[in-house]
Amino acid sequence: MPEGKRLIEAEIVRVSREHPTLGYKKVAAKLRSLGYRANKKMVQRVRREEGLRVPPRRPRKRRQGLSTGLPQKAVRRNHVWAWDFVSDYTQRGGKLRAFNLIDEFTRECHCIHADRAIKASDVLALLQKAIGEHGAPECIRSDNGPEFIAKVIQQWLKGNGIKTLYIDPGCPWQNGYAESFNSRFREECLDRELIYTLSESRVVFSDWRDYYNKQRPHRSLGLLTPSEFATKQMEAPSRSGRPTGSLRRKETNNNINHQNPFENLSLEPG
Repeated sequence: MPEGKRLIEAEIVRVSREHPTLGYKKVAAKLRSLGYRANKKMVQRVRREEGLRVPPRRPRKRRQGLSTGLPQKAVRRNHVWAWDFVSDYTQRGGKLRAFNLIDEFTRECHCIHADRAIKASDVLALLQKAIGEHGAPECIRSDNGPEFIAKVIQQWLKGNGIKTLYIDPGCPWQNGYAESFNSRFREECLDRELIYTLSESRVVFSDWRDYYNKQRPHRSLGLLTPSEFATKQMEAPSRSGRPTGSLRRKETNNNINHQNPFENLSLEPG
């Protein structure tokens, strides 16, 4: 083998080992910039012989929960809830996660729970508590986070007749109400408060949730607060003269058997 060719091949090996993440095209370009006459095919052959090929990237397999209902817009209280996480840090160091749960129709925030780490079992316990206070939703919308697609969550929701609406991976705009709430929460609370400890964060978040629900007006709600809007919707009859969906469940009629899908709702994990 000519000495010049042997020198070029040695340089191909050296550059390839110096830059192990570069493919053969980029290695050939670097060699040309150094003054070597090396074409792409030669670089590719030498790298194959020396076992220096960069392994191809494996496509990332995205986890995705199984939606049990069609994506839809909430039309009444407790029709569609949405949940999501917001991450931050305390001033003394340490990760801080906040679990948020809202009603898409009334914009009410049913829960802001802070902790260092929040597991699927924690999410389920918080959901059960919210259902005990506000009633059960018909659907819950979320992303495909591991806490939301866990089997214990999906089985419990299925056992209690609550549909799941999982957004497409990488499409946060499909969970727009939760993302909008998260934006307000970060801008009006997290970015304005210096939170030093976990216990302090829980007090701050509780106070802000009370402000958000009872004092902060929403343009999308006609400048009513979420609590005022929810109360108004419960008190006002619909156009047909019948009560709204949230009150219709409370009607009793001797001639018609209205079956409430949440009448026997179990608050124990399934």
